[in-house]
Amino acid sequence: MAHEIWIDDGRAAMFYVGEKPWHRLGTQLEAPPSSEAAIVAAGLDWTVTKVPLYVAAQARLHELRDRFAIVREDKLGSADFPVFGIVGPDYVPLQNSEAFAFFDPIVKDGHATYETAGALGHGERIWIQARLSNDIEIVAGDMIQRYLLLSNTHNASSSLQVKLTPVRVVCNNTLTVALSKGRSICIRHDQAMDEHLEQATNLLALVEDEYARVTAAFRRMAARKLTQHQAAAYFAQVFPDSASANPVARQLVADKRRWATHFFHEGEGNGQRPVRETLWAAYNSVTELIDHRKPNVGGSDFSSRRLHSIWSGAGAMVKQRALQIAQELISTNVH
Repeated sequence: MAHEIWIDDGRAAMFYVGEKPWHRLGTQLEAPPSSEAAIVAAGLDWTVTKVPLYVAAQARLHELRDRFAIVREDKLGSADFPVFGIVGPDYVPLQNSEAFAFFDPIVKDGHATYETAGALGHGERIWIQARLSNDIEIVAGDMIQRYLLLSNTHNASSSLQVKLTPVRVVCNNTLTVALSKGRSICIRHDQAMDEHLEQATNLLALVEDEYARVTAAFRRMAARKLTQHQAAAYFAQVFPDSASANPVARQLVADKRRWATHFFHEGEGNGQRPVRETLWAAYNSVTELIDHRKPNVGGSDFSSRRLHSIWSGAGAMVKQRALQIAQELISTNVH
């Protein structure tokens, strides 16, 4: 299952508004839904619970102290219900409905609309993506749509996280952007979770500030011209030399740099005059490589776990590194 969208009883646990996504799965909606309709359309209208764990030994069942399994309540008693994760006594599940409620205030006020949501794996990882109003124009004709991505896990592998995920319209690249240090929204599954959720009520003001900061950085990147040598140096930092002596690993790094250089010149939207041979084009060549064109080199299946990688995994880390290096370049004012 290369797309990793959870298939529950033959149905993909996902909805989307408008154009079909690359994996062509999920429930299509013609208009942005309410949170109540969205959670049903995404196949996320269920709850999880903590249940005690037992071990069979010497023909007896023994309860494991302070260890619990996270399971779907509606699947209890079935022969094949999945165990999402094993947790301790302090772990507090965040229900899918509570995750949607996190975005409800800005959606109900008309500042955002639900655009897609779903589950990955066996349902242990869920996401909700909301589109904010007021797109951004970086240079003439190069538009960025503003999104917020909420992700949560039911297996204790991570906390609830909210991040900016602007999308470059011309090539549909996801420009994964971490919130600045000290302002990140990351809520742990503990007894204080309700208090943390209440503290996040200033979400819209924080996000607008962050998007203003990011927009300014993108425009400065579009104003910075790069020579071929400078572009090569940028890609060398984004894809650093492998510490492995394995020639295959070294070749993978070389191939990534070569493809990034190709997209620097030939990538979608990078040939238009205001963008051509700029730091903005270089950054977007990395995002295009990660999101859409990652070459099948070394015999690896690069489509495996693709959505998770793009938003939260290895791909997101590469894109974040590319943005950080670009921001360091524009802050030095070295041409």
